[in-house]
Amino acid sequence: MTTYQKTSLSRPKDQAMIAGVCAGLARRFDMKPTTVRILFLLSCLLPGPQFVAYIVLWALIPKS
Repeated sequence: MTTYQKTSLSRPKDQAMIAGVCAGLARRFDMKPTTVRILFLLSCLLPGPQFVAYIVLWALIPKS
């Protein structure tokens, strides 16, 4: 079992799959990165600007 340290919002290089946004959000809110990725993919089934939000977060969240 891996423990995640609650830190400020940043995109980790070691856990990034695409840009590290989901891994950064998971680290910040003390969740597993896989859970956040699955939630994001499920949210893409709903109407809305999920991909735009992902790109905006990619631009705004600094790398760690």
